[in-house]
Amino acid sequence: MDLRQTFHTPNPIIGVVHLLPLPTSVRWGGSLKAVIDRAEQEATALASGGVNGIIVENFFDAPFTKNSVDPATVSAMSLVVHRLMHLVNLPIGINVLRNDALSAMAIASCVQAHFIRVNVLTGVMATDQGIIEGQAHELLRYRRELGSDVKILADVLVKHARPLGSPNLTTAVQETIDRGLADGVILSGWSTGSPPTLEDLELASAAANGTPVFIGSGASWENIPQLIQAADGVIVSSSLKRRGQIEQPIDPIRVSQFVEAMQRSLALKAQEKRRRLSRFCLKAALDRQNLSQNE
Repeated sequence: MDLRQTFHTPNPIIGVVHLLPLPTSVRWGGSLKAVIDRAEQEATALASGGVNGIIVENFFDAPFTKNSVDPATVSAMSLVVHRLMHLVNLPIGINVLRNDALSAMAIASCVQAHFIRVNVLTGVMATDQGIIEGQAHELLRYRRELGSDVKILADVLVKHARPLGSPNLTTAVQETIDRGLADGVILSGWSTGSPPTLEDLELASAAANGTPVFIGSGASWENIPQLIQAADGVIVSSSLKRRGQIEQPIDPIRVSQFVEAMQRSLALKAQEKRRRLSRFCLKAALDRQNLSQNE
C-alpha cells in the first residue's frame, strides 16, 4: 500500500467517525437523520483539524454480531459514507463491526471508498461475540469479483480478543501480510483506548518488512511522539472526543492538538534520520581516506 498515493503523506492520521446506533441495532434511536447529522459534524471536525483520512464504524451498534450484519446496517452505512465522501475531501474507509469484512468491501466498492479495516483477517480469536475465524480467502476473492482496488488494513491480535493458542506477534504479522495479503497491518492495545507498547510496534514493523504498520488504539497527543517512532501511521478516536470520553462527539480543538503533536514528532524523527545518515556518510568517507593512506 502506497501511503503517499492514498493519503498524500507517508505518515497518515486517520480519524474515526463512530456512528450512532443504526437500524436493527439494540440501541437504534429511530432517526437516520440524527445518525447522518452527527456523522457529518464529526467528519467536518476531523477534516478541519487536519487529519489525512477518516474511517467510519458502526461502533455504537454494540453488542455486535460476529458474522454478517443486518442488510439495514449495510444500507445505512452506505448512505452515510456516500454523504461524507461528498462533504470532505479526504480518503474514507469502512469498518463493519464486529468482523463483517465482506459487507465492508461491498460498501467501499460501491461508494468508491478507499480502504476497509478488518478486525480478524487470518487466524482464530476468542472474543465477546464468540469464536471469530479469519476469512481472508473469501474477502480477497470477493474483492477480485467486484473488480475493486479497495485496500485492506487488518488488525493483528486485535483488541477485545485473545488468540487461540500461544500468540506470537512476529508470526501473526507475517502471516497476515504474506498469507492473508493485507495491504497494511494495525496494532492495538488490549481494549479501546489502550495503546500498543513501543516494543510491540517495533517487532511488528520489523516483521512487516515495509508493509505499513498503523497504531490502532490508545494514541493521544501525549504518547504519539513516542509511538510514531515505530509506526507508519495512526488510527485515532477516543482522545479526540470531548473530555476524552468515547460517547462524546469529536472535539476540533483536540484534533488540532493531536495533529500538531504528530507533526512535531515526525519533524524530529526526520531530523534524527538525517543526523544518522550524515554520521554514516562521514564515517564512510573517513574509512575510505584511511584505506587510501594505508595503500
